[in-house]
Amino acid sequence: MTFKGTVAVEEAVIDPATTWILSESQHILTPGDGGDAATESHKKRLLDIDGRLASMDAEGVEYMLLSLTAPGCQGIADQKLSEQTATGFNNWLAGEVAKRPSRFGGMAAVSMHDPVQAAGELKRAVQELGFFGGLINDFQSTKSAEKQLYYDSAAYDPFWKMAEELDVPIYLHPRYPELADLQPNTKYGSRLHLLGAGVQFHLDLSFHIYALCASGVFDRFPRLKVVAGHLGENIPFNLWRASHWYNKPTKKATRPSLHDYSYYFHNNVFITTSGNFSTPGLEYCIKELGVERCLYSIDTPYDQVKEAQEWWRTVELKDNQKELVGRENAIRLFKLPIEI
Repeated sequence: MTFKGTVAVEEAVIDPATTWILSESQHILTPGDGGDAATESHKKRLLDIDGRLASMDAEGVEYMLLSLTAPGCQGIADQKLSEQTATGFNNWLAGEVAKRPSRFGGMAAVSMHDPVQAAGELKRAVQELGFFGGLINDFQSTKSAEKQLYYDSAAYDPFWKMAEELDVPIYLHPRYPELADLQPNTKYGSRLHLLGAGVQFHLDLSFHIYALCASGVFDRFPRLKVVAGHLGENIPFNLWRASHWYNKPTKKATRPSLHDYSYYFHNNVFITTSGNFSTPGLEYCIKELGVERCLYSIDTPYDQVKEAQEWWRTVELKDNQKELVGRENAIRLFKLPIEI
């Protein structure tokens, strides 16, 4: 019997060997409730794939793409350790997916210290492990306090070229600032209440996405596909104004890219509902971008399967739009091995 439930594509897990990365950001995730107990509880949620499958069965989620939780390898400043962590996690995730291939798929973790190495690990994960794309958690930390790596320079062309050649999407996911950027007198230092999913995530990652769109990377690799969660990190709601100003004569004459932001959001960027269960917001994104560029997601375990599915059951969209957003677009974009 065919199970035609929803398909969710931004769903976090962690492997037992990598749980140490959680301690640095736990006090930010749960202010006032930090410490070992909170970290342990969060770790259990990320490790509990069997429990997640039970909630999927109960609520009508057919399939999930699993990926390493933020900050992932982007939070590991040491290049060798970051690369080893990506390899180890991908091997572990492949083993977990193999236990339930009709319900789970994998998104590759990559270290972005070295674009060539990252390209090679993405290729291995897709061609040898059977993964359906990669996920990057915003900027890459390095051992230099003054140097955070962003991927809008030509130095990262080997990675983007590989993603295009493999024809797999790259999911762009937020992360918390580094601890050095949380000291007094820094932007967030006295405003820790702004950190995380409510405010800081979309502010910081939207900057990176705008930078990628403006860099010319999508001109060099026009078949490259990236995905932005949380209703596109709010960019669709600013897309007209951003493009309007980017098309002013002086901007247009000096910008690195051939086209404006709207063009790339209609040709290279897809968005998901992860952690942003707003029906008016989704309807706006469908109208602004086209239904084929909008995908359902949950953001487990940071948001709950039950909460997301309860919202999804209230959503009413015209024609076959709900089926497209809820499952069919993801199956086509990621080439998932389930029936449309």
